[in-house]
Amino acid sequence: MTSPTPSPDSKPTAPGVGEPLDAARDIAEVSAVELITTVSVHLMSAAALRCGLAEEGEEFQDLSEARVLINALAALVTGASPDLGNTHARALRDGLRSVQLAFREASAVPDAPGEGPGEKYTGAVN
Repeated sequence: MTSPTPSPDSKPTAPGVGEPLDAARDIAEVSAVELITTVSVHLMSAAALRCGLAEEGEEFQDLSEARVLINALAALVTGASPDLGNTHARALRDGLRSVQLAFREASAVPDAPGEGPGEKYTGAVN
């Protein structure tokens, strides 16, 4: 049995990873602020969807999933804010507050002030 011959278009891969080395180079070119902002926006979008804010509404609503996503988002935003700069941090904090309020509105049994998702990082949201 012979090993497969790589095609001329194939890219080298990192041992054991299976991704092209070019992907690692692409990630290395992205600033930390851009990466944190992108991840935050993805968490925020997923949390909004799970809070029932999609066009489909309740079809994707899952408040237990939303809670986990909002907690992760709050930890990331509050932890990274000092390094993000005021403009980026303010936008992310505003988005975080919006999904926290959406969660509170969607919840049939509201959490006590300071006990909602992410509030251990942000303080009570009203």
